[in-house]
Formats: sequence, C-alpha cells, structure tokens
Amino acid sequence: MIYGIGIDIVKIGRIRRASEKWGRKFLERFLSQEEISYCSEKNDPYPSLAVRFAAKEALIKAVGAKIIINMKDIEVVNDETGRPFIRPGRRLEAYFRGEKIRRCHLSLSHEKEFGVACVVLEK
Repeated sequence: MIYGIGIDIVKIGRIRRASEKWGRKFLERFLSQEEISYCSEKNDPYPSLAVRFAAKEALIKAVGAKIIINMKDIEVVNDETGRPFIRPGRRLEAYFRGEKIRRCHLSLSHEKEFGVACVVLEK
C-alpha cells in the first residue's frame, strides 16, 4: 500500500550559484560528507548535487506535514550497482518504523538545466 508520494524539481544552476557563492558551507547544510564526496568525484558535480537536494525535498513531501525532517537526516547513497536509495537517519528511521513504512523508492534524473526526484513510500 502506498503511504505517500513526493516529487521535486530543481534548477541545477541555482545549486551551482549557491555553491559557488557559499562554498562547502552551503553543501554541508543539507548533504552528508559521503554525499559531497560522491558528487565531487563527478566531472560536473552540480547535476548530482541538485538531484540529491530534490530527493530530500521529495521525501519531505511524501511524508507530509506529520513530522519535521531535517535534510541532514536524509542521505541519498548508491548501492553497488549505482542505483540510488535513501538511507534514513535515526529520527526518520524511527518515524518509518512507527508508521510501518517498509520501503522507500527513489528515482533521480537530470537533463540540461533541471534535476528531478520522485519518492514513493510503501507500507
């Protein structure tokens, strides 16, 4: 059974400009060190940074207004095949257990100037 669905789209240039203006301090406000390292290895890190920001926003939308979630409590990582998934932090993981959310599906995509993410939470 579907618990919630969230989608978000981000202009890659917006993330690029903020990152260039504020540097690592900007990224550390919403990304883990692992996320920053993963994106930094790319020739152009900004599409990957943008879709991670979008994924966190999409997850927040999928949950709804039932809990306030800090973006740092949501980590977007990749499995051994490269498939992205969400690794919830302690508070979010406890919420998932309490709501009996057993799966969190994530899809990411970027093209030219936009990054998009879709999250489906399943009970």
